[in-house]
Amino acid sequence: MRIGVCTFITDEGIGAADLGRALEERGLESLFLAEHSHIPASRETPFPGGGDLPRRYYRTLDPFAALSAAAAVTERLVVGTGIALLVQRDPIMVAKEAASVDRISDGRFVLGVGSGWNREEMRDHGTDPTTRIALLRERVMAIKRIWTEEQAEFHGEFVDFAPLYSWPKPVQRPHVPVLLGGEAEPVLDRVMDYGDGWFPRWPGSPDPLEGRISELRTRGEREGRGRMPVYLFGVPPRAGDIEAAARLDIDQLLVMLPTMPRDETLRQLDDIAALLPGARGGVVRS
Repeated sequence: MRIGVCTFITDEGIGAADLGRALEERGLESLFLAEHSHIPASRETPFPGGGDLPRRYYRTLDPFAALSAAAAVTERLVVGTGIALLVQRDPIMVAKEAASVDRISDGRFVLGVGSGWNREEMRDHGTDPTTRIALLRERVMAIKRIWTEEQAEFHGEFVDFAPLYSWPKPVQRPHVPVLLGGEAEPVLDRVMDYGDGWFPRWPGSPDPLEGRISELRTRGEREGRGRMPVYLFGVPPRAGDIEAAARLDIDQLLVMLPTMPRDETLRQLDDIAALLPGARGGVVRS
């Protein structure tokens, strides 16, 4: 198991390049960035975290641009979207953006995707919230086809394009791994259908995830997919939570890094790094 961070990069916090360098210097594995294109000023959809929506949600930088900046100044850091709201994005453009970041990073990019929660935000993009799960499936499948075929075409209910050429292709083969976010009951079926791994949120204790991770491992082996990766995100930067999450059979543990100015962020990263395996006083076991 490896440890990285997930966060929101905004105009009010540390820059992506500075953060990428700081993570690599401290031995952290990865950087995953959240996104929202915007937040409608009049919103009926409640914030899943409860209370008022934090301002970082409407001040996020584009994750593909920010991750390119982080990748350009690092050599080992894995960079990924956590998550990209694919139901609000054009799949032909995402195929190009993701493959471009994979090229810039020399094969260190992971595409985490999800269907989102803010219905007003989706509608502003022309997305019907009631069909967003089916839309997500077709967009992932179409993107993979663009990545892997010289002349790609796709004909579905929501995504439809005639044969096209699109480069660059990803460095990774057969393509950039696509992790599916979400914790709803059917999510493992979706992962097995069109994903390459699962990207659940930390629920506060290992219990809700342990059985489902075991089920995913079993299904992967049974269906010839091998070990299906699990990246767990949103773990608070506290020793107790990190230690509990580390007991799960996961591939990456992503600590939730608050959005703060540079100096405060670096101090927080020092605290997180002190919990890594091998660190003096570290509590995490790999």
